[in-house]
Amino acid sequence: MKTYKQNPDFLYLGGKLLAWYEINGRDLPFRKTRNPYFIWICEIIFQQTRISQGLDHYHRFVQRFPDVKSLAESDQDEVLLYWKGLGYYSRAINLHKAARQIVDEFNGVFPKDHRDILKLKGVGKYTAAAVVSICYGEKIPAVDGNFYRVLSRVFADDFDTASPKAFSYFSELALRMMPDENPGSFNEAVMDLGSEVCKPRNPECGICPLQQDCLAFALGKTADFPVKSRKVKVSALELNYYFVHHQKEFLIRRRGDDFIWKNLYDFPDAVPPEWLHADTPVITIKHKLTHRNLTIYIHDIELDDVIDFQNFATIEGFSTATLESSHRKSFPKPLENYLQQVFI
Repeated sequence: MKTYKQNPDFLYLGGKLLAWYEINGRDLPFRKTRNPYFIWICEIIFQQTRISQGLDHYHRFVQRFPDVKSLAESDQDEVLLYWKGLGYYSRAINLHKAARQIVDEFNGVFPKDHRDILKLKGVGKYTAAAVVSICYGEKIPAVDGNFYRVLSRVFADDFDTASPKAFSYFSELALRMMPDENPGSFNEAVMDLGSEVCKPRNPECGICPLQQDCLAFALGKTADFPVKSRKVKVSALELNYYFVHHQKEFLIRRRGDDFIWKNLYDFPDAVPPEWLHADTPVITIKHKLTHRNLTIYIHDIELDDVIDFQNFATIEGFSTATLESSHRKSFPKPLENYLQQVFI
């Protein structure tokens, strides 16, 4: 059903949104700039992080890396360190790679062309649209989950948001509402409306500027929209780690790109059998990721012989760390928590 055709006055709806946003838009630091670098950073950070949780991280990140050049010239370990606490570390890795890409391919100047921005590592349709609309005034909807929710409710549209065609479908619908002037503000208005009013659960319809025009509200079916057919399949994964330590030092290694925690540090996942005993302490940690439920077993192995400790590190390619030095490296959250507890 495509009932949005019942209401042809799309620009009127866009105008109401902009009027609401002018008064009720969130006062956020990155909305005081049109610098594409800052807009890019904030869009990547807040894609999968609530603004209330990520704002301090944003401030620290852009203070340390105030421009493309400083980010590109930094070491990846330091970038990951400043990303600590935000999760989804592949975002930070891609930011770093994209910054170097901008230096190499665009002489260190953030590109203005929508197609060029889409070529940057880790930049998708939403982020590219947000940058060009906010910074350069291009009329391109920055369609994300907020757009899906707001538009599907306003028009009582049951188009499946899990469909590969959903982005194009709702982009076309949003374009009918988007004014020629201030397209960036329109995108930010939909983001704010979806985040603060038209929430996934218990939407605050009483204060919504589009309540009188919302077909889902009129039908009493806001809970039925948006429609999403596919559910994320969550799999179980067990991980075994061995916390090998001698006095105050322990063994760590940096993961590659072929593991769930890309480029982060962790512990050995195998040790010589003779190091294991029936009374070896084991801690079990449960940790949830988007697509996986992890069960992590950490075996505590204390070595009295420093030669065994050093030889194993050398042969297996591990490095040593102390609690103090580990603060300058990025570990997965459950292992970081473990370190804090084990050294209390």
